[in-house]
Amino acid sequence: MIGNALVSAAFVSYIGPFSFPFRQRLWKDTWIPDIIVKKIPFTEGIDPLKVLASDSDQAKWKTEGLPADRVSLENAAVISSCKRYPLMIDPQLQGQKWIRGKEGNELQVIQLSQRGWLKKVEMAITNGNVLMVESLGQEIDAVLDPLLSRQFVKKGKMFTVKLGSEDVELSPNFKLYLQTKLYNPHYKPETAAQCTIINFIVTEGGLEEQLLAMVVRVEKPDLEQTKEELVNKQNAFQIDLARLEDELLKNLSDADPSTILQNKELIESLENTKKTSTEIQRQQAEAKETEIRINFLREVYRRVAAEGAMLYFLLIQLCIVDHMYQYSLESFVTFFFKAIEKTEQFDEEEPRVLALREMIRTTIY
Repeated sequence: MIGNALVSAAFVSYIGPFSFPFRQRLWKDTWIPDIIVKKIPFTEGIDPLKVLASDSDQAKWKTEGLPADRVSLENAAVISSCKRYPLMIDPQLQGQKWIRGKEGNELQVIQLSQRGWLKKVEMAITNGNVLMVESLGQEIDAVLDPLLSRQFVKKGKMFTVKLGSEDVELSPNFKLYLQTKLYNPHYKPETAAQCTIINFIVTEGGLEEQLLAMVVRVEKPDLEQTKEELVNKQNAFQIDLARLEDELLKNLSDADPSTILQNKELIESLENTKKTSTEIQRQQAEAKETEIRINFLREVYRRVAAEGAMLYFLLIQLCIVDHMYQYSLESFVTFFFKAIEKTEQFDEEEPRVLALREMIRTTIY
């Protein structure tokens, strides 16, 4: 437990700003060997993501709109575990979309450029609302420093935080998310110390999966609909299993140990839970077999998705040449769909795939 907690805590504290390959090198090739040298006990083959989030947690995030790639799941695990307020580097708005799905109607969104933003922050802090400050630049208004640094002062039973000249009462339910659309921002060391910076920039592998779903949705809509229903069903299975396990443990912990065998209601409840769990596990196994068959049929169009992902990552590198070359994922997807619409129809899949790749290259260039 000591080593597992150490790796997971370091993961939450330090891993967020980095890309996926660098994250892997950091915890797999640097931290784990160091723990072995120092003879700190840990679980062989530990995965920090598995320590920080259960399968049901990950399934719940996916149903809320989080992409299913590894980096996005790591980011969600860090956001759910960190004590400092998260600052998301999110040019493609994937993190923002997930937070909106996660918090729902309770989320309030503001920008520091709009009029009266400080009053809205104060109201959110006092009322215990969920607040997202979006489209941040490289400088965060200094008036928010006490809040970001969590400089809370206890007065009686309540905590207060100083914003400008005002002492604002802090509700324990208050949540804060910070988001920037900047692709490669350079924040001050103080900002990195105050917030948990999290890199939500889409990866090539993650984008390839998203584009694959888009292509199949156009070319084989029934197949993609079945795939989406299957994924949602599997996510629901994971959430239901976790709920059943929690109910089972609660029933056992609430029961009187001396009369547990005579408690008919408890025994019937345990039997029903067991039957439901067994049925869910059976359906889950069937769903996985169906998913394998669907994925095999979808693979025909992976070359098209890979072509699109490669072109997007080439395009966004143009900002190195001149900062005016900035392309959003949303505009890229628009041209991606236009290319699909313009491609000549074929009866066979192989000529259609080749034509799609060529048209995507022509349209994007």
